[in-house]
Amino acid sequence: MKNFALIGAAGYIAPRHMRAITETGNILSVAYDINDSVGIIDSIAPESEFFTDFESFLEYCYTLKNTQEKQLDFVSICSPNYLHYAHIAAGLRLGCDVICEKPLVPDNASLDKLALIEQETGKKLYNILQLRHHQAIIDLKHKIETEQKHSKYDVTLTYITSRGKWYLKSWKGNTQKSFGVVTNIGIHFFDMLHYVFGKLERNDLHFANEKKAAGYLEYEKARVRWFLSIDADDLPDTVKGKATTYRSITYDGQEVEFSGGFTDLHTTSYQQILAGNGFGIEDACCCIQTVEAIRNNEVVMAHLDEVHPIMKQLLI
Repeated sequence: MKNFALIGAAGYIAPRHMRAITETGNILSVAYDINDSVGIIDSIAPESEFFTDFESFLEYCYTLKNTQEKQLDFVSICSPNYLHYAHIAAGLRLGCDVICEKPLVPDNASLDKLALIEQETGKKLYNILQLRHHQAIIDLKHKIETEQKHSKYDVTLTYITSRGKWYLKSWKGNTQKSFGVVTNIGIHFFDMLHYVFGKLERNDLHFANEKKAAGYLEYEKARVRWFLSIDADDLPDTVKGKATTYRSITYDGQEVEFSGGFTDLHTTSYQQILAGNGFGIEDACCCIQTVEAIRNNEVVMAHLDEVHPIMKQLLI
């Protein structure tokens, strides 16, 4: 059994990490968050120590290094995006391998610095890129690799995940902390596109504000129109009133059904990491570079056939 520390225990995604730790037969030894609304720990890892100040958490983790059976093996990070770099560095320097939620960091320069800390410590950083473990995406990747298609696939990616007024008032609505809606809700989709369709060749931005963004990406094997939103008004009429989230990927008019199976993918990710098959810094480079470019891109006038269908409606 491996011993885990967890940073960001009060966050939305933290329970998935806690369950992944215990469901893989390991121990959540200690958790930290500045907020104390962490009652979920009682139903998952009731014996876990808990701290609300980082200095006490870190000191406790260092004391565990002197006890063979309690020495930490991993630090899992679920803290707000802008804290990831500091928390990853701290975890590696504790002498632990680190598992971090997406996005690892906002830019490739930060990734390069973390690679140096990996070399310095001899420890490894893993990113949760859960869509690479989704069976529908695995099947799609296999199909794309084996089909003898001489032209690029026409892909439409739509992800709408409704968020209330709280979102923009939280750290997620602060672009200095979340790095914007594209990075916060979209980075694992951009990773999936690279994973399936190959090298990114073009990256155009058509629209962006605090709630939504749209653009066009061209990969080695695909032309992609994409649209991301946290605005419930963007949900299709067929979904409104029935669900708060809508995910859709089509290629050459064929729908890829991947709505189910999301909640178990963190446990699968942990299983793969523990088996030595996790996704590290090199795997995360492309999606981080993609969202970094989108954040820095100027909006361009788009060709009509490169505009996402929802964006066409919004522009009318």
